[in-house]
Parts: sequence; structure tokens; C-alpha cells
Amino acid sequence: MEYNNIRALLEKYWACETTEAEESELRVFYAAHEGPLPADLQEAAPLFRYFHAAEGGEIEEVINMPELFTDRPAPWETETKIIRPFWQGWMKYAAVLLAAAGIVYSVDRFTVKLNQSNDSTVAFKDTYSDPKLAYEQTQRALQILSRNLNKGKKEMEKLSYFNEAQEMVQGNRN
Repeated sequence: MEYNNIRALLEKYWACETTEAEESELRVFYAAHEGPLPADLQEAAPLFRYFHAAEGGEIEEVINMPELFTDRPAPWETETKIIRPFWQGWMKYAAVLLAAAGIVYSVDRFTVKLNQSNDSTVAFKDTYSDPKLAYEQTQRALQILSRNLNKGKKEMEKLSYFNEAQEMVQGNRN
């Protein structure tokens, strides 16, 4: 058989378009051919020689596959009970209790500190009874806020200069 016919049959085989007769031709060709083959035909030779040997009964057990379907249920279908140590279930409750105790302690300390402090610098002290003092504290708080906002504005101006410089550099590269 001519190599070109075999190449055409192989192309059909790899495209899954061959009939059983054409596949049989390929098996017979590779089983009967004993000389050297061209490089493009050599890659399929072991496959078709194996198929020919299996078809002729030379290989008794082609593939030893384990039995896939048995009467035993799959491992994920069986119900297994997980036994954990007794202390593992209580750890989540202990963690919640510890967190609650920490919150209660911190609130208590905050209220004690607030009650002990008679200083007018405490931010939460009620100054409504003295309107002049309330006005002064509000002015002071707004000045601190304004000063800090202006610091942020200066930093943003520096960032805008950086962006302009970066655009100029990129503009020169393009």
C-alpha cells in the first residue's frame, strides 16, 4: 500500500471519520510492514500494532480494569460519625464568653474614667449649661479639623504635581 494512502487514512482516523474497514487496513498495514517507516508514519505504528495483536487474540487480556460498579456504596454515600474531643465543642462558647467579658470590662473602664475626670478637656462632657464654653470648644474643634484638612489638601497638591510630571514624561516617550 502506498504511503500517501496511509497518510490520508491516518488523517481521517485522527479526525474520527474512518470506518471499521479503513481502521482494519491501518492495523494490517502496520502489522505487515517490517521496514523503516517515514517519520510521520512512525508515531502511529505502536498503536495500530497493538490493536492488531489484540484483534488477533495474541493479547489475552487487553486491559485489566477494576470493576467500576459494585454493590458497595461509595465512600461519600456512607454515613460516618465524627467523634471529637469533649472540649472542642465548648471552645466556641468560651470564645464568645471571653469576647463578651472583654467588651463589658472595656465599657466599665471607659465609664469609670469618664466619671473620674472633671476636667473640661474631656470631649464627651456636656457643656450645654454654659453656652459660652460650648461655643469656644466647638470653635477649637473646628479649627483642629480645618488644620488637619488643610494638611491633607497640601498632600493632594503634591500628588497632582507628581501626576502632571508623570504625564509629561509619558508624553515625551510617545
